[in-house]
Amino acid sequence: MFFSIIIPLYNRPQEIKELLESLTLQTYKQFEVLVIEDGSVRDAKDIVAAFAERLDVHYYFKPNEGQGFSRNFGFERAKGDYFVIFDSDVLVPENYLEIVNQRLTTDYLDAYGGPDDAHPSFTPMQKAISYSMTSPFTTGGIRGNKKGIGKFHPRSFNMGLSRVAWQKAGGFIITRLGEDIEYSIRIHSLGFKIGLIPEAKVYHKRRTSYLQFYKQLHFFGRARINIYKFFPKELKPVHFFPAAFTLGVIFTLLANILQWRIAIVGNLILALIILLIFFHSLYKNKSLKVAFLSVGAAFIQLIAYGLGFMQDYWKRVILKKS
Repeated sequence: MFFSIIIPLYNRPQEIKELLESLTLQTYKQFEVLVIEDGSVRDAKDIVAAFAERLDVHYYFKPNEGQGFSRNFGFERAKGDYFVIFDSDVLVPENYLEIVNQRLTTDYLDAYGGPDDAHPSFTPMQKAISYSMTSPFTTGGIRGNKKGIGKFHPRSFNMGLSRVAWQKAGGFIITRLGEDIEYSIRIHSLGFKIGLIPEAKVYHKRRTSYLQFYKQLHFFGRARINIYKFFPKELKPVHFFPAAFTLGVIFTLLANILQWRIAIVGNLILALIILLIFFHSLYKNKSLKVAFLSVGAAFIQLIAYGLGFMQDYWKRVILKKS
């Protein structure tokens, strides 16, 4: 099987260099790489060109439209039987394509997704954020998990689909704010077989500071409401959890300020959550520093997502603004 790897890129030249370097090590060699520069001010043309002798790589520059439409641009120019989508901030293990090819050969999937993990070279902050996004104590625990709730929806940081599925489903119809979930639901609706390949993981660098992580998760919370506008039945009770957690934190803080007795209950619950996150992260990462940072990352993840979710739920569902 011949794969076309499609990577949208926006102002991240160093990231694409590290990603392409990891792709040169693939044990399975039947693939091409399409880098779609989405109107970047700091382009990576020269960096990509430096890999021409080691990879079948193609560089395209287009006006800025967002990652969804940039992937469409790549689909239209790809030669592969199967398309693989990566975000520019991932590193790919050397046996990734070999694992995917083997799975598609023995138990074919029209589309798939894989999990993400932290690479040993990542900073403590990156490891903490990676932990938070994959932890059972946050909403991240349903990502790349065999025991996820409902149908599995691949995410665009690590996702593949067949040319046939693309030809029938078309490309992305929104370019951001949950575009990958909308696309996965649409592929499901056409009767294609979608599944998780647990061994096909990538190392996802994500954000490098709490502030960047907050902005990203606030955006994710808003994206969930955007998905709701397309598919109302896809809004599940679990999606309200970060908002409930956020309101609980706010109520507990207010109760402490006003010296209400019920504050004791809120404080005990928050203390238990902190301890669970800290010791679970310590067990997973074997680092006190990462464990401490994981507590902050988990709270930021839940609160940022919750605030973004509530913001757009109020505006787009209650007030019915477009």
